[in-house]
Amino acid sequence: MNTEAMVLDIKKELRASMNGILSRRMREAGLPFKLIFGVELPRLQSIAGEFPRGAELSGKLWNQDIRETRLLAIMLMPPEAFTPDVANAWAEAMVSAEEAQIMAMKLMPHAPHAKTTSMAWLERDKPLPCVCACLCLRHLLVRGSAIGSEERHRIEENLKKLLPKANLHLRKAIRALEEKMKDEKINK
Repeated sequence: MNTEAMVLDIKKELRASMNGILSRRMREAGLPFKLIFGVELPRLQSIAGEFPRGAELSGKLWNQDIRETRLLAIMLMPPEAFTPDVANAWAEAMVSAEEAQIMAMKLMPHAPHAKTTSMAWLERDKPLPCVCACLCLRHLLVRGSAIGSEERHRIEENLKKLLPKANLHLRKAIRALEEKMKDEKINK
């Protein structure tokens, strides 16, 4: 099956799984997508399991202005194909905290450049990439990745700069990372 056919099949699955009430609530809440099917994350994960992972399919899904196809793009992107260039392009194109959170949980921690890219994103003044970076770094710490003292200092300094102007999602992500880093320090 070619990529275009898979995109059409995915859209059919999304239509069949549509939750009109949730879709309406998301639109009313101001989610900035052209189309929202209101499909819950467990169903999206199930749909993702029905299709092969691939950079081409993920790219086509990401470029749709549909909440669910963008989340599926994150779930279907192979970590090895999620190069720093692709990661940076997707970070710039993120439009919702949900995308940042799913990327931080499902994709970024598995990419070979996760720590360096996340640390670079913390130095930007863009809330959604910073949310993703904080949550990714926290996830890496949970998985046992080491963060050196110089890296720790750099992260702490960036978090201090971000916190005063952080929105709710970013504040929560910063606090989650700070708590995990504090736990790591105590356990050493």
